[in-house]
Amino acid sequence: MTQFVQVSTATPERQQAVELAKGAVKGRLAAGSQIIGPVGSVFWHLGEFGEGEEWRLLLTTTSDRYPELEKYLLDKHPWDSPEVIAVPIAHGAPRCLHWIEDSVAPES
Repeated sequence: MTQFVQVSTATPERQQAVELAKGAVKGRLAAGSQIIGPVGSVFWHLGEFGEGEEWRLLLTTTSDRYPELEKYLLDKHPWDSPEVIAVPIAHGAPRCLHWIEDSVAPES
């Protein structure tokens, strides 16, 4: 059985999140994406405490496609060291999971 994951990252501007989402979906690295924001963020970065606003990007893909999606996000992200996290999807409607699998299948 295919394993599925939801991947998250964030950008400082909405349009950056939109561009990352478009590239990932058009490249068949993610089946779909949602952009949420702005969201408040509190964090440690380079040893300093900070807070600000970000645009949260959620993407769905398979575990097999995750390494390519991660590489894409890290290569195209506006930050040098962005948070890119994948969490397993424990359950999902069968038609939804089938859609994810079909959507990220590499084109032949």
